[in-house]
Amino acid sequence: MKISATHFAWLPAVALLLQGCAASSEGELASAPAPEIAQPQPAERAGPALWKVADEDTTIYLFGTVHALPKGTEWYGGPIENALSGADELITEIPASAAQDPAAQQMVMSKAMLPEGETLRDQLSDTDRASYEAALGALGMPPAAFDPFEPWFAGMNLGVLPLMKEGYSAESGVEAMIEKLAPADAKRAGLESLDDQINLFDGLPEDSQIAFMMVAADNIDQIVPLMKRMVAEWMEGDADGLAELMNQGLTDQVLADALLYDRNARWADWIDTRLDTPGTVFLAVGAGHLAGSRSVQDYLASRGLTVTRVQ
Repeated sequence: MKISATHFAWLPAVALLLQGCAASSEGELASAPAPEIAQPQPAERAGPALWKVADEDTTIYLFGTVHALPKGTEWYGGPIENALSGADELITEIPASAAQDPAAQQMVMSKAMLPEGETLRDQLSDTDRASYEAALGALGMPPAAFDPFEPWFAGMNLGVLPLMKEGYSAESGVEAMIEKLAPADAKRAGLESLDDQINLFDGLPEDSQIAFMMVAADNIDQIVPLMKRMVAEWMEGDADGLAELMNQGLTDQVLADALLYDRNARWADWIDTRLDTPGTVFLAVGAGHLAGSRSVQDYLASRGLTVTRVQ
């Protein structure tokens, strides 16, 4: 099963998913039934969560996305549809065209390669190597599959492949649908580039990269059950429940700052500055950034801005 450049845009979201696996007690998710959808909320809260921050001439909607969904998942409508259809600017984490750039795959692969003569498995302890090779075996892959690559790249693949086998795809994810449904004349832009996102991981210390990879390897059977639970929380608009699943495992402070908190602060700065320009903006970022403590909303509040829950 081939990992395309499109799937590299999942990397931050997959990292948060894996931290949720790390925070779960051993076997809990694998043994517990994963609901297709949780108990419904009151009508005004039905569906994924949506917020807005506004002044007299600018409205910015904040929508938390799930980067990959099972085909046929229905979530679009109501306030989300109204907000998107009235937007004159669509902002996502990276531009929709970024992962389609033929140079994207080459760029990622060049950064993912270890120096000549080094192998990934040589960097692992005996215990980690055994768990890592077992995870590859569970995916039907040979032990040497990612030997030439850095740990972050192997970890991303270990996180994505179980989801792909289960039918999750970027093509059925929220960003792909938003891109299609946004007004044709709405300006499109990204908060980051694909290169920025890859550098988040490529620039991590080796021990943080290995820890990230080993979360995937040690919890390979929990990835799909946890994703199902996350989608259920997302579908019912339970931001607190989603934060508990996605963010509670971020115990590596270097990874937590790089992946979540530093980006939340930068994005809040962007929103604060964007309020100076009139218009209506629909900003869609991974749902973990709009949930829990030190969320984008928290950083906006610290700047004296009021964020209102729309749905």
